[in-house]
Amino acid sequence: MVLASAPQSAEPELLDLDGTAFIALGIFLVTLLVLWQFLWKPYLRVRDERVARTEGARAQAGELDQLAAARIVKVEAALAEARRQGQAEVASLRRDAQAKEQQVLAEAQEAARRMLAEARGQLDATLAREKAALEPESQRLAQLMAEKALGRRLA
Repeated sequence: MVLASAPQSAEPELLDLDGTAFIALGIFLVTLLVLWQFLWKPYLRVRDERVARTEGARAQAGELDQLAAARIVKVEAALAEARRQGQAEVASLRRDAQAKEQQVLAEAQEAARRMLAEARGQLDATLAREKAALEPESQRLAQLMAEKALGRRLA
């Protein structure tokens, strides 16, 4: 007797596997499929898009930081060049001003020398005229003093 019936237990069975278990499994699978299509797929797509946007924004921010740093370096280099040119221009203007000052001083000194030489010439001419004008008077006074000293008239 190989086909003997299975032993029977007096306790109730814990799991009764009949057609309702397969129906519940089918409902579960259909619910899982519906939820996967209408809930999980859109959620995962939105999450992936959000992550992609966030990472894209971070990458773009990094690129903008690098671009800004490059522009800052470029602006600082241009500013340094402008300062260098400005300092060179100031030095050039200072040299030009000093040369002009030296030229003006030299011209003023030369003008002063000319005026001094002209004044000395005029003074010498005036002195010579006055000496010449006083010469006859000095001879007259000398003769008068000699006459008084000698007590007689000189011829």
